[in-house]
Amino acid sequence: MEKYLDIIKNSYSGYFNYLVYEITNFHWENYFYGLLIISLTVWGLEILFPWRKNQKIFRKDFWLDTFYLFFNFFLLNLIALIALSNTAATIFNDLLSVFGLSLSSFQLFDASQLPWYVGLFIFFVVADFIQWGTHILLHRVPFLWNFHKTHHSVKEMGFAAHFRYHWMEPVVYKSILYIPIAIIGGFEIEAVAIVHFFNITIGHLNHANIGWDYGPFKYILNNPKMHIWHHSKEMPNKYGVNFGITLSVWDYLFKTNYIPYSGRDIELGFDDEDTFPKKFINQELYPWSSKENSENKKELS
Repeated sequence: MEKYLDIIKNSYSGYFNYLVYEITNFHWENYFYGLLIISLTVWGLEILFPWRKNQKIFRKDFWLDTFYLFFNFFLLNLIALIALSNTAATIFNDLLSVFGLSLSSFQLFDASQLPWYVGLFIFFVVADFIQWGTHILLHRVPFLWNFHKTHHSVKEMGFAAHFRYHWMEPVVYKSILYIPIAIIGGFEIEAVAIVHFFNITIGHLNHANIGWDYGPFKYILNNPKMHIWHHSKEMPNKYGVNFGITLSVWDYLFKTNYIPYSGRDIELGFDDEDTFPKKFINQELYPWSSKENSENKKELS
């Protein structure tokens, strides 16, 4: 037990020192200034080339989403996520060791032995596909949907809406992603950073007030004209459409794509949004306090 407590303590102190270093030192792999530069650039594109010209620069919930941007990218890691992730990974490895195994026992190949661009491509594609499948689970599983409602509570789309999500979402995504990525391990930190910044850029653009679809590349890359329909209040089915994170190709391959016409002015949200709270703290508490979740618990008991 002391071992795990030390991991938690070191995770907190380690990440705090890392965060201070990121803020006080500029370098090319700097996540703090990287996020800031991407956000300001995409916001500038929104201002210069607005798709919905009547939408204000400081749109509805702009400041709430800006807070989510920094909370989910930095503060959440400081509060819980890094410590939780490091502890869970250690517990999992310790359980494997009981049976004389380790993650390397299941490793299909070591990406570090491949040319860097091949390893980069494999990491990007595998991670995106797994996240696409996880995103579908967030819509199909009622318990997970209660967390994902936070993201779908956006009523006016803008770049910072990309990071309006409940803190449980990265827990779900990273838990499901952990084993597959470990099985094809050996990825360089530089490759992870490149993919991470690229995904943030595409994610920001997907939520921005920009009417782009990248022409023929729309069948490969997710884009604002496609992703707006994922946030539509009216859906062609019960669970939703256009689940792509960075790549749209999975939706086209598995027939979950849907763009019936220009979605510029469609209403965003979900059916029971009137019961969903508007403030940050209440949104964070909603999954445990909602009537729907209480009913699900009763059915299981």
